[in-house]
Amino acid sequence: MPEAARWRGRTVALYGGSFNPAHKGHRRVARECLKRLHVDAVWFLVSPGNPLKDAGHMADFEKRFSSISALVSGHPRMMVTDIEARLGTRYSADTILGLQKQMPHTRFIWVMGADNLATFDKWRDWRKIAHALPIAVFDRPGYSIAGQNAKFARVFGRFRTTVEQLGKSGSPAWAFLTIPRHPASATKLRQQLGETWLTSEQ
Repeated sequence: MPEAARWRGRTVALYGGSFNPAHKGHRRVARECLKRLHVDAVWFLVSPGNPLKDAGHMADFEKRFSSISALVSGHPRMMVTDIEARLGTRYSADTILGLQKQMPHTRFIWVMGADNLATFDKWRDWRKIAHALPIAVFDRPGYSIAGQNAKFARVFGRFRTTVEQLGKSGSPAWAFLTIPRHPASATKLRQQLGETWLTSEQ
């Protein structure tokens, strides 16, 4: 768990995901967060398990944690964490509230892809997440329209703001960011790696 005193008064982007496996597209999003959201750091929250994804296609936690750690190794403002495992939380809403309770003087921004926004209303306590912190949504190939027409976008449409204002506003607040498309995807990587990715060997 990051030390609360060290992050007092700072702004952190929370980039949650399975990272099954991690790829350069994840790193690009993190770089765009640092550049455009003006955050002090990006924390990768590696999920112990995703209730909305097939566990049969999910590598074990240690392998996925190592995958994203290797990808961002050496970057001083990108940190891979096992916060969800340490907090004992399974759902993002519980993780966010747990973090805010332990680090009340740190400002957080939630980061997600447009593919997740398209199904955000299926997340546990998704409205509570929207009220808890600003949300930065990054465009994903094939999800530009679906993401921006999602139930979340309709319900919280009046709270959509610009990227420049996102870090300065309270919540609810969300912004849609378009970035250069990256061809990498976890699904394609799993298909290329086959069963070797799902084994416990590193």
